[in-house]
Amino acid sequence: MIVYIAKKIFYGLLVLWGVLTLVFFLFNVLPGDPARMMLDQREDSNQLEIIKQKYGFDRTVGEQYFLYLNDVSPLSFHAIDKNSFTALSSGKYSSTQLFVLANYDVVLKVPYLRESFVRKGTPVTTVISSTFKNTFVLALSSIVFALVLGLFLGVSSALYKDTLLDKIILFVSVLGMSLPSFFASIIMAWLFGFVLHNYTSLNMTGSLYEVDDYGRGSFLHLKNLILPALTLGIRPLSVIIQLSRNSLLEVLSMDYVRTATAKGLSKFTVTFKHGLRNAFNPVVTAVSGWFASLLAGAVFVEYIFAWNGIGKEIVDALNKMDLPVVMGAVLFIASIFVIINILVDLIYGWLDPRIKIT
Repeated sequence: MIVYIAKKIFYGLLVLWGVLTLVFFLFNVLPGDPARMMLDQREDSNQLEIIKQKYGFDRTVGEQYFLYLNDVSPLSFHAIDKNSFTALSSGKYSSTQLFVLANYDVVLKVPYLRESFVRKGTPVTTVISSTFKNTFVLALSSIVFALVLGLFLGVSSALYKDTLLDKIILFVSVLGMSLPSFFASIIMAWLFGFVLHNYTSLNMTGSLYEVDDYGRGSFLHLKNLILPALTLGIRPLSVIIQLSRNSLLEVLSMDYVRTATAKGLSKFTVTFKHGLRNAFNPVVTAVSGWFASLLAGAVFVEYIFAWNGIGKEIVDALNKMDLPVVMGAVLFIASIFVIINILVDLIYGWLDPRIKIT
């Protein structure tokens, strides 16, 4: 088990390194001078030179890449010689010195994603932590809605195969899979937030916390969660319906299920004790994958509903060319994907004893 987890973590780190490399070189070929963007209207040749030296913008792309890799890595190297370019990372974060290797201090630290270009002096981790909690609440609500309703409809469709109910459920699931998120967001906001507002009391836009108009602070508005959560859950709901139906039908046709039925067990016991658990693996795959995707792909939904999550933050950062925020958010989301994939593999072994984790 320990060896298996270690291997998965190693492969996950390789994936993160690939994502980091791709994102870094992708955004560093974009036109524009980050130092000028940080100074905005207060541009001065001396200040410009100071900013470039401070953040390493006067270095080659290769040196900037290793500086960024050194900042992001939990294990980093800092040159004892202050004239070395790796010494640029010194003083940016708190760290614990492990040992000295040649002329370098090897230190352990929390990954440093640098500072926002737009929000002067604000660490990227602060920007991500302030917005990710909203995205997490939205994604969790969406996947719970999709899982509960999807399992119910999928099992019902399997138990009443080829009936009118089965055909209606399949039609709804196909329709949900074909709806793009941005189109569904617009329709849901317009229909329930505008046309039927007098009946639903729902707003077209709004976030989890909103600032009071009279300056009394921010307040929790759970009703603003309803429309974006339902909209974001439409596509995973459709996938879960299809998977749970097909998987349950396949399991119910197996010999051991027929044997259990022949022994006189009730239909409920056969379906939920012997059938549903063994049919649950594809659903776990879908739920885990979709949950990670919802955390990363809620951009359109968050932007249309003005939900202050990490997806909306990425769009705003791209519009303002706030590259550290974009790069940090992408790395953070990639890390979530890796962690969820490892957890899913472990859950497989618990759900299906036939799967051995080696």
